[in-house]
Amino acid sequence: MGKRIISQARGHGSLSYRVRRRAYMYKPAYPIKMESEYEVVSFITEPGHSAPMVKLKAVNGSIVYNFAAKGLYVGQKIHFNGKMNGDIAELGSLENGTRVLNMELRPNDGGRLIKSSGTHAVVMNNPGNNQRVTVMMPSKKEKVFEPRCRVTIGEIAGQGRLEKPLLKAGRMWFVKKPRNKLWPRTSAVKMNAIDHPFGSGRGKRIKSKIAKNNSPPGAKVGHLHPRRTGRTKK
Repeated sequence: MGKRIISQARGHGSLSYRVRRRAYMYKPAYPIKMESEYEVVSFITEPGHSAPMVKLKAVNGSIVYNFAAKGLYVGQKIHFNGKMNGDIAELGSLENGTRVLNMELRPNDGGRLIKSSGTHAVVMNNPGNNQRVTVMMPSKKEKVFEPRCRVTIGEIAGQGRLEKPLLKAGRMWFVKKPRNKLWPRTSAVKMNAIDHPFGSGRGKRIKSKIAKNNSPPGAKVGHLHPRRTGRTKK
């Protein structure tokens, strides 16, 4: 009797293949309505996030979680539309050359980009007059964003995370475990024929397979949505 392949079982989304809730207990995001001033209450670390986070408390008592900028300390005052390290501001109000983190992809989405430890983006061209702002991403590619997108000024903390090598496979296993990442990864052609459509791999010749559009999650292996099939006729 055949077994369901591991990619199909993971795509089904059962409790065995979901991220544990404790890995993402806190949701760092900007609220729709920002207060003028916040205070850094404490620092928070989670296994699901590579960068540390800060707990911010406003004057009215509201709590906001954000990713920690390098150099923050407990008791520091965070201002909205400020110019100092750790302040939250809109892209249209920043000068060229400013380093930013936790940037919104669209205004009021809470922050979608630049959340990994030790990363930052740089404001390259801010023409003002409510025009779009050009930002150089950590990948060195320049992208254009709305001036109302909110960011945190500075470089995200935890930049030394990758300096220490893992040294052994057990450490990597524990790194992947909280996020429920499939590791160690096994090639499909190295599996048995009963465990994967590409299994057996006699001579390591991968079988060509066209995945059906209505196939269940995880069963789409091989060529996905090819533009055409068959031999090209001249």
